[in-house]
Amino acid sequence: MTVKVALRTLLERSVKKMGKGMNPVVKASALEMVERAYNEGITVQISAGYRSLEEQANLYGQGRVYSYKGKNYSNLAKPIVTKAKPGQSYHNYGLAIDFFIVSDDGRRAIWTVNSKWQRVAAIGKGLGFKWGGDWSSFKDYPHLEMTGGLSYTQLQAGKEPRLTFKLEKREMQKSGKGDNHIISIQQTLNGRNETAIEGDGFYGPKTRSALIKGLQTEMNKQFNKKLVVDGKWGPKTKNAIVTIKKGASCNITWILQATLYMKGYNPGPIDGEFGKNTETALYKYQRASGISADKLAGKETWNDLFA
Repeated sequence: MTVKVALRTLLERSVKKMGKGMNPVVKASALEMVERAYNEGITVQISAGYRSLEEQANLYGQGRVYSYKGKNYSNLAKPIVTKAKPGQSYHNYGLAIDFFIVSDDGRRAIWTVNSKWQRVAAIGKGLGFKWGGDWSSFKDYPHLEMTGGLSYTQLQAGKEPRLTFKLEKREMQKSGKGDNHIISIQQTLNGRNETAIEGDGFYGPKTRSALIKGLQTEMNKQFNKKLVVDGKWGPKTKNAIVTIKKGASCNITWILQATLYMKGYNPGPIDGEFGKNTETALYKYQRASGISADKLAGKETWNDLFA
């Protein structure tokens, strides 16, 4: 009798394959796709995510004579596998993933593009991805990307995409104003911490920095940590973190709830009360991120949320 591979195993493999450079919205959406497919009886995992420029050069050098930044990446012994030079793949910006179907026991990769494969692609598209199988010229069936409408040139210039979550039964518009809950969080951060972030409903670097400022402020108020409130996730802030758990009622819990929501894990009311919904959202985030799923918001969890 074949024992079906556990969902946790597929998620852990996928997290490892995506790497550390993923856009948080893309990463959360990819893991949601794996889970939704599993619930429909389809076992799938992510095979690739973030790819460094050097890794891209290594791929591009297959089947070609090619040098990048003074290093020879030529590999004529292997066939050409990509047309994308370094910086010309959305993988280089953490905005793309590749996937494949696995056997029910999780031991064998299945590369046949069949109804299961197409269903997974449809789930991904429903979460906001574009599928390489829909391309008119070169069809890349394992490929899914979420680019926010930005070109490689814009990304190379440092522009960041405004991506939106479609998780936990909440939908956000892809144009105009973003999520109303995020707008409320941004307004609360401005009021509490005298920040001036735009209330646009999108999670970006300024909102992240404001959340860290809020956490630093609360650590100073509640635990006299004497941190510099600069919105930077540095070693002193990391080391000062205290653990909170179910039953906690404070502004630190509010920051945890707000950050989980930004990452695509709905904690229910963002009210500073660490209840069952917050615990469940935290557990799902920990499990998907491949960190200790202990339902405690300690140093490992906070570091993963803000690193």
